[in-house]
Amino acid sequence: MRRGIALATAAGLALTLAACGNDSTTDKTSGATTDKSTTTTAEGDGITITVWTDTNRQAALEEAAEAYEEATGNKVELVTKEFNDIRADFLAQVPTGEGPDITVGAHDWLGELVANGVVAPLELGDKADEFNEKALTAFTNDGQVYGLPYAMENVAIIRNTALADSTPDTFDEMIEKGKAAGTEYPFLIQTGAEGDPYTYYALQTSFGAPVFELDDDGEYNTTLALGGENGQKFAQWLNDQGEAGTGVLDTNMTYDIAVDAFKNGNAPYIVGGPWMVADFEEAGIDIAVDPIPSAGGETAQPFVGVQGFYLSAQAQNQLAATDFLVNYVATEDVQQIIYEAGNRLPAMTAVAEKAAENPVTAGFAEVAADGALMPSIPEMSAVWNYWGSTEAQLVKGSDDPAGVWDKMVSDIEGDL
Repeated sequence: MRRGIALATAAGLALTLAACGNDSTTDKTSGATTDKSTTTTAEGDGITITVWTDTNRQAALEEAAEAYEEATGNKVELVTKEFNDIRADFLAQVPTGEGPDITVGAHDWLGELVANGVVAPLELGDKADEFNEKALTAFTNDGQVYGLPYAMENVAIIRNTALADSTPDTFDEMIEKGKAAGTEYPFLIQTGAEGDPYTYYALQTSFGAPVFELDDDGEYNTTLALGGENGQKFAQWLNDQGEAGTGVLDTNMTYDIAVDAFKNGNAPYIVGGPWMVADFEEAGIDIAVDPIPSAGGETAQPFVGVQGFYLSAQAQNQLAATDFLVNYVATEDVQQIIYEAGNRLPAMTAVAEKAAENPVTAGFAEVAADGALMPSIPEMSAVWNYWGSTEAQLVKGSDDPAGVWDKMVSDIEGDL
């Protein structure tokens, strides 16, 4: 989630690849697998479980594979891939029988994977009690759990403690405090020419304009909720705070520019995630993590993303694959290794409690508790198609912010 708007591109690409015929998609996918993948196998006898992973999760899975092979005599083949390739490759290869038994993935893939029939429910049994409830909900579709969660991530306010001793509760107060710090910028948030609705989402929800409505069971339905008066107020706010207004928001502020500015001590506040922390700490900046202030009067709820492992619907031996995930990957030792590799909040409660001894991790956890799960329904792709560009248009300046926002809502509804 390093660059939030990449979600829209990835979502659209995956849907496009999934919709293509097996000819071109399979060829491209096979090439990607050959060129970008490496394979390691745990020695043993019996059946073989194939697992797709990325480099950040490889060490943890190697430990789990070694323990599993020793106990069962089965083999675990780890195929290391580029994370951004995995969803499209999984969608293309599973129906042909060429995909893995298990893959690493993000929870917001779930709706598309279920709709395409490429994932199977995962029976966690009593092990489910050991995981964060929100993390399990993220991998739940129509009452069934489809993934083993391992990490949660979200943006928050990252504060330079040498420049600001606290983060106020409201956006305007934060900007005032940021200006008092005497830095080049009072506040930083990546925007870019295409907008960044993922990073901006907490500010939008503070106006009471979430992307979709929720059912009584807490799952998203396809009724848009970002329109109406509250959405129009957010649109006006983007315009007022943008390049034609206060200038606090700027489409020239890319991810790299924002991170470099914060690293160089040019702002007391930045909206960012755990993927930024190592850069700031290496730069010698003492940081704290705080909730994002409200711009619209309601609680600012950032998106919460959850990462985990999916079980293929075409797994050669689903019982063995389930055993590997539930009894060997879902251990405190393995989950701790995953945490240390990525510094994301662990989904396993016991490991999260240990990780929260780090105040930075604890800060992100506090914000995640009030955050909103990113929708995993397939209809989300229609939203990404228009959302970012509309926000960028408003930040650049418009004579009719409400009209611009209403057109976006109408365009999305036309695609649903």
